[in-house]
This record gives sequence, C-alpha cells and structure tokens, in this order.
Amino acid sequence: MQAIRFHQHGGPDVLRYETAPDPEPGPDEVPIRVRACALNHLDLFIRQGIPGVPIALPHILGGDIAGERADTGEPVMIAPGAGCGLCHACLSGRDNECRQYKVLGYQRDGGYAELVTVPRKSVLPMPAGLSFAEAAAAPLVFLTAWNMLVRKARIEAGQTVLVWAASSGVGTAAIQIAKLWGCRVLATAGGPEKAELGRDLGADEVFDHSPQAEPISRAVKRVCPAGVDVVVEHVGQASWDQSLRSMAPGAALVTCGATTGYEAKIDLRFLFTRQLRLMGSYMGRRGDLDRVLPLLASGQLRSVVDRTFPLAEAKAAHAYLEDKRQFGKVVLSVG
Repeated sequence: MQAIRFHQHGGPDVLRYETAPDPEPGPDEVPIRVRACALNHLDLFIRQGIPGVPIALPHILGGDIAGERADTGEPVMIAPGAGCGLCHACLSGRDNECRQYKVLGYQRDGGYAELVTVPRKSVLPMPAGLSFAEAAAAPLVFLTAWNMLVRKARIEAGQTVLVWAASSGVGTAAIQIAKLWGCRVLATAGGPEKAELGRDLGADEVFDHSPQAEPISRAVKRVCPAGVDVVVEHVGQASWDQSLRSMAPGAALVTCGATTGYEAKIDLRFLFTRQLRLMGSYMGRRGDLDRVLPLLASGQLRSVVDRTFPLAEAKAAHAYLEDKRQFGKVVLSVG
C-alpha cells in the first residue's frame, strides 16, 4: 500500500509518501480501506516529537478515518480511540479513562495510508448523506467537545459558554453542541473572516483574539458583565489567564489541549473564593459517538471541512494547518 510515514521527528519535510507493508489484522480487528483522513493538531505534535513519549518509527499518523470495510465494502467511520475492554473503566462505559486507551495514529499506526486495521468495536456505520471527507472530519472533534460540554461541564439551557478558537475543529464542534443545548455562545477567532464563519455556525458573539486586539475577558464582560458559566479551553498557556478572568462565580473551565504551551498558573484564593471548577478532558466515550451520529445524519450537527489535500500532499496539509489558515478541518483524500 501507499502511505505517509515519518522515520524521524521534525517539520513537515520528514513526512514521506512511500510504499509500506499492508497491515495484518490482529484478533478482533477489521481491515479498513481508507478514503479520507482528517488532520488534528495531535498529528503535528507527534510528528515534531513529544518529550518523554516514545513513538515507534517509522510511524503512520491519522486518528480521524472514514472509508470502507475491506472485507465487506460497507462505508464506515472509525472511533479514534479504544480502551482495553477489560478494566473497570471500560466495563463501566468510561473507556477514555482506561490506562491502556490507545488513539489511532498515536499509540498505533493510523489513517495516512490506503489501508489500516482497527478494533472491531471502533467501526461505526457512516451516516447517509455525508461524504467521506465530512465523515472523517467528525469523530475526534465531536467526541472531544461532547465530553467537555455534556459530560464534564454538564451544560444546561440558558447558560453562557465561551469557546476559544472558533476556527479550530474542537471550536466548530463546541459551538454547535452548546447551541443545540440552548446555550448562549461567545467565541473567539483570529480576524473578521473567521469571526463571520463562527457566527454562521451559531455563535452569538465572536471576539478577535489577535494579540493586538482588546483582551478577551474585557470583551466578554462588555456583553456578559457577570462572566460566563462555561469556558471551552484548548489553547493553553496563551489564553489561560483570560479564560479565568472571563468566568462567573461557580463557573466551569474544561480544558483538552495546550497548543500554545502547557504551563498555567492560578491564584488559589481566586479559585476557592469564586468556587470555580477546573476540569481536564481527554477524548470521549465510545458510546457517545452513538449519540453524535444521528445528530450528524439529521443535520443538527455538521462537519466543517475547510480544505482537502491528496494523501501524497500531506506535507502541504501539515504546513497549512501549522499556519492556522483553516476554518474547520483539513482532510487528506485517499484513493
């Protein structure tokens, strides 16, 4: 098969389009003929090298996959992570808390290839009406945003939610889920074009988060003087202080990423006197995808695909994502 692999960590130039051995399905695994694979920032971090996290080389990235079962031809999309299936967390339906939880393209080879093998339990029917690119763009971001908002923050109708980076995959999913729940959504974006696209997705207000713009917390307090009830945080160090300053007493902040750095500080007196809730979120429960898929099929939620690249142009796709030019998901088209 043809695949994109890297043999050493580094910039986009380490990605090679080359012939690789066809993967052999293990016990209770299914072969998938990949038709589309969406990029995530996690792909960039793995390619660059994550300190203290060994990656077996050569490696194939890609956790967001849509394609066809190689044995039956059925169109499918793939849950991006899977637990061991045997521990207490897995048996309780909390598979994303399993200590052996593995993400495709991270702890095992992923979908930047013509073929991939995945656990049978990770295979989902592809909703009718979705293209392969739209199907590939959905699983990881909607799973992540659902876990953050529905599972962790337990959002309720009438609450105000602040979503950082409306143009990111998680941002586009979080805006839609919060609006589906009847929340008022405030979002941030870099520039007027991305702000307008954020409004098109349902955001009630979109603020410019460029360094030269008004501080986000000040912009938030202009339209929501008491502060927001929930913050969807996945930017990290650069946005942390403004996130805290935007929160109402008793509010929740849920974080799933640290794209600008992982060192964050807080005055503990501010934390306990305002009775804030700070929560971490990682991926999401496999069972929640069964709730997301009908919403995608009905159009109540929709994938946002910015641009597709042929598999062979993965270097250009990575450079495009690193330059933050996208609104929504960047997808590799395979075959």
